[in-house]
This record gives sequence, C-alpha cells and structure tokens, in this order.
Amino acid sequence: MKATYDLPCNIAQTLNIIGDRWTLLIIHEILVGHKTFSEIKKGLNGISSNLLSDRLKYLESSGLISASLYSDHPPRYEYNLTESGKALEDVFNSIILWGRSHLDKCYKKLIHDKCQTEVNIAYYCPHCNENVDELSVVEVD
Repeated sequence: MKATYDLPCNIAQTLNIIGDRWTLLIIHEILVGHKTFSEIKKGLNGISSNLLSDRLKYLESSGLISASLYSDHPPRYEYNLTESGKALEDVFNSIILWGRSHLDKCYKKLIHDKCQTEVNIAYYCPHCNENVDELSVVEVD
C-alpha cells in the first residue's frame, strides 16, 4: 500500500497503515481467533483471495501481524497479532461503542463480563490516579 496522506497527524499516518478497505476487518478476524487464510476469508464474505493475500503481506511488513508456516506442501500460514496489532483492540472497542450509539442497526455491544452491563470508555491519568473528563490533544515537540 502506498501512503495516502502526507500530513503531520497521528490519525493520517495511522490511516496510511490501517485505512485501506478490508484492513481493519482482517485484523479483527485475527483478533477474534481466525488465524488461517481460509478462516479469515470465510469470515469476510466478499473479499477476493488476491486482496486478502496482499493485505496480509502488508500487515506483516507493517509489524501488525506475524505469519508462521504450519504446512510446507502447499505452504500454509497461521497469522497472529503482534503487540502493536493487539493494541488495536481499543480502537475496535471504540468503534463498537460508537456504532451502538449511532447506527440504526447494531450487531455487537461491549459488556462487562462479570455483570453483563454495557460499558463506556473512560480515560485515566496515571499521574493523578483518577479518571479524566477534560482532555486536550496537543502537538508533540
């Protein structure tokens, strides 16, 4: 994939890696436990084999997934998220919460396992040891 955005912005630079069609859905399939090419393809109705193959190679070169050979003939791989890829789980959770509040038809919700209640996002400041309501986005020097 080629960089689409040439902007000094975290959002733009992140979208250069994960903003292509199908990319986040592929990562999500691996996150939920679909680790082989066929399992991922089965979970993504409509994606072509060539496109899935290209995206998996790109995600590996970007450091979001790793591929492990599990069969030599024919060569077959198992895909796993790297730490960087696993860190996208918070992004998926945010998208689920946004969809729950803003989509006419919602397919998933995020719940607390212990009591089965839907959860909200909370921001936490480790310095002050408290949840934060007021946030600011500032430039990094």
